[in-house]
Amino acid sequence: MYINYERSYKRRRRGNHKWWLVIIAAIIVIGLGFAAFYIIKTKINTEKQDIESTQEQTPKENKQNPIKLANNKDNQRTPQVTLSPTPTISFANETKEVVQNGSRKPVKVKGIYVTAPVAGGDLLDELVNIADTTEINAMVIDIKDDLGKISFSMDSAIAQEIGAVSNTISDMETLVTTLKDKNIYLIARIVAFKDPYLAEQRMDLAIKNQDGSLYRDNNGEGWVNPYNREVWDYLVEIATQAAVIGFDEIQFDYIRFSTGGEISKADFGTEAKTKSKEDIIIEFTKYAYERLKPLGVFVSADVYGTIINSSIDAGLVGQNYVEMSKYLDYICPMIYPSHFGEGNYGIEHPDLEPFNIINKALIASKTKLDQIPEGIHRAVVRPWLQDFTATWIENHIVYGGKELKEQIKGVYEAGYEEWLLWNAVCNYSEDGLIED
Repeated sequence: MYINYERSYKRRRRGNHKWWLVIIAAIIVIGLGFAAFYIIKTKINTEKQDIESTQEQTPKENKQNPIKLANNKDNQRTPQVTLSPTPTISFANETKEVVQNGSRKPVKVKGIYVTAPVAGGDLLDELVNIADTTEINAMVIDIKDDLGKISFSMDSAIAQEIGAVSNTISDMETLVTTLKDKNIYLIARIVAFKDPYLAEQRMDLAIKNQDGSLYRDNNGEGWVNPYNREVWDYLVEIATQAAVIGFDEIQFDYIRFSTGGEISKADFGTEAKTKSKEDIIIEFTKYAYERLKPLGVFVSADVYGTIINSSIDAGLVGQNYVEMSKYLDYICPMIYPSHFGEGNYGIEHPDLEPFNIINKALIASKTKLDQIPEGIHRAVVRPWLQDFTATWIENHIVYGGKELKEQIKGVYEAGYEEWLLWNAVCNYSEDGLIED
């Protein structure tokens, strides 16, 4: 509350007044002015303290992010949705409403990635049509994207405080209802530790350099610190809101450490001296899984495909394929042919041989996960496949329906049944999705 006190004093000089009367009057006015100022200042300070005390006991103001994104011209806020029944779950010293979905029913997923602008715009109809006419039965929709922006209005104190809510999907409740009516399985993609926006707004949660400045990767973007438990609670809070509104699965992406910039010189805090990167990512995975599973949603995570057979890569990013699988329903290795180095798995140019590289990587995955003893929980493997052309590598081919079918065949012949397709602009090869 801003109070503006304005006072106007008008005085007229009369020629027959003596100069000393003028001086006395001025002294009296100044004295009264100081007295009034002191009284008003005391009252304002008292009111300010009362307001701040009240604000500490009430939710923060529901602010909107001023940045307008594509397909979000009006940038209007969606009313808070209350679903029933609503038991409670506690985390981060707060109590939130959640929805109990009952027994979890697994689906053999064949899905596509959908950006928030596409999900909130007219292009979604084209993707729904693909699901209607092909074997696609699931969509992975951005809830928290690579920039740290949240795609729909949600009741998150931190997100509202820093302006992370973009509201790109202006009516998430209707979207969820519409897609579920089409029997589309809904996966909420939540980018975890790559969060440039939160890192900029809350330096205390960010990875920092030794001199205390913000660490930045090769793209100049900040990351949040996986060792920070407040970051964990923020991610679980966002995931809980996605569960409340009706998503079937929570999928964490970038559930890892940055590898760019001078990350080897970064300061992760005192805990990093006793716990490795793999230790802390496993710990977060377990933490998130135990809090989200009771909500009736499945939990999955995206991991680098190279960590399946490379302990060096696993150590750098902090992803342990076997141990993470113990605390996930699904583990999703990103085995894009273009992302393997030349000679991997004995294949000279992996991007040129989509069937072979996918098949060999997943056979290695099976061998790796067989290390988990019988009776111990292990995640179902659901790989990400490539539906884009990697023009940035020298030895590449144009990917289309034929190359997509070869990758899918590689999945099946390795003994797996599920897969996801990645295309950053959501332009998918429909001719590769129609079963022969």
